[in-house]
Amino acid sequence: MEHNNANKSPQHLAWHETLEIHELVAFQSVGLMKIKMAYSEVNDPALKVLYSNAINGLSTNLRDLLKFYPLMPTRKQEDQVRVDQTAFYSGDLLALFKTGIRNYAIAISETATPSLRNVLQQHLNRTIQMHADVYSFMYQRGYYPSYNLTELLENDQDLAKQALSYSY
Repeated sequence: MEHNNANKSPQHLAWHETLEIHELVAFQSVGLMKIKMAYSEVNDPALKVLYSNAINGLSTNLRDLLKFYPLMPTRKQEDQVRVDQTAFYSGDLLALFKTGIRNYAIAISETATPSLRNVLQQHLNRTIQMHADVYSFMYQRGYYPSYNLTELLENDQDLAKQALSYSY
């Protein structure tokens, strides 16, 4: 008897989809919090509209993505929102250095001048080390439980809920 899995649709997301959603939710949650924190400091009316549109768009994105969490391979059904800002600030640093690594790698691939390449490589190595240091800080404190998918996804949801409920 042959099994044709092409006709059967799994009742959950694939692992790689789950991890991509994790990255999107974590990054956008931190971004939403930063934008909301800065909103009151924005004086230019046109920029204030852009900030408001960004807040609405990121909030919609997060609400849409959170709907997929019940379809992820593992998950506990707890509904706690973390109030400790240490996780937020360390996550912001991690995202900064993660993006920096990508940006430096791209810049190096576009560099023709050897002295500039050397400087960019030094910067890249420093950025990689900072990313490792921040990751280690977060992992040791339970803010980034990267080896426990259930906790990782719970942290995403907590951060997204915190960002969505943050008053600006």
